[in-house]
Amino acid sequence: MKRRAFLASLTALGGCAPLMVQEPLAPPRTFAGPSLEPDSFISFDGARLGLTVWPTPGEPDAVIVGLHGMNDYANAFHLAAPVWVARGIATYAFDQRGFGRSVGRGVWAGEDLMTEDLRVFADLVRARHPGKPLVVVGESMGGATAICAFASERPPAADRLVLLAPAVWGWSSQPLPNKTLLWLTARLTPAKPVEPPDWLTTSIQPSDNTEELIAMGRDPLMIWGARPDTVLGLVNMMESAWAGTRRIRAPTAYLYGARDQVIPAEPSRQAAARLPGGDLTAFYEEGYHLLLRDRQRQSVFDDVASFVLDPQEPLPSGAPPIPPPFRSNLSRS
Repeated sequence: MKRRAFLASLTALGGCAPLMVQEPLAPPRTFAGPSLEPDSFISFDGARLGLTVWPTPGEPDAVIVGLHGMNDYANAFHLAAPVWVARGIATYAFDQRGFGRSVGRGVWAGEDLMTEDLRVFADLVRARHPGKPLVVVGESMGGATAICAFASERPPAADRLVLLAPAVWGWSSQPLPNKTLLWLTARLTPAKPVEPPDWLTTSIQPSDNTEELIAMGRDPLMIWGARPDTVLGLVNMMESAWAGTRRIRAPTAYLYGARDQVIPAEPSRQAAARLPGGDLTAFYEEGYHLLLRDRQRQSVFDDVASFVLDPQEPLPSGAPPIPPPFRSNLSRS
């Protein structure tokens, strides 16, 4: 009983811990409103966020809005987007606040800012391609951002949602040592980036594509190591995402790899089980966490393209649905 009380107290304290969180910018007097520039997305407050676009030769049949994962940036879609272009699908991916080429690099932007950026970005892309299906594709942390936005009272102006191993490993499923260490470091050294120890980086394999992992490690726009208060902010958002899938109203495809060593199976299965009836899930036996970079990525590319173009069609990979959770801990609303 005492252990449960301590665990509940620690979780509550961690959830409301003070964070360094980015604030909206004060736009200059000359600010003309949000816009898309060749390599930048100008958001509602004038913040300049990195942008990469993979356009189709003519008007696309559909458009993807891509959201990358933690410490990554729009380049997360560099292998998938050309394949989707060949299917008539354009991809617009921006660097979320605090990542890649965007403002506040390394500092957590918070759920409110990150979801508002997504809403504004979706509106701009929709305006550029009126009448075309617009689908948000969120990977890992980007999936958490997307869930929080779609589960809110103001979902993005998008037709469908694809979640690629979304980050749903929140406080409810974090082990006690993780919670304790994060709680302490976020208060004692909140601004000191922490890099994972060598034993952890060698034991956790985010993908079986070694060449791509090496390229990521050499990419100066990637972030290696994270501030403890940024990690705490991420866990807060993962908790919201874990509980929020039941409130998504857009048609959704939830894709997850059986070999994912980053986001554990149980919270992922719980989040997928909360989706409204009729949504698709896929469980890739050879899939790791970085589904768009794995060696079996072509199956994921094809499944995403199929769902984007026609959500009524079965996924071409034939991957089985995500298995039900081991425990029915689904009470959070």
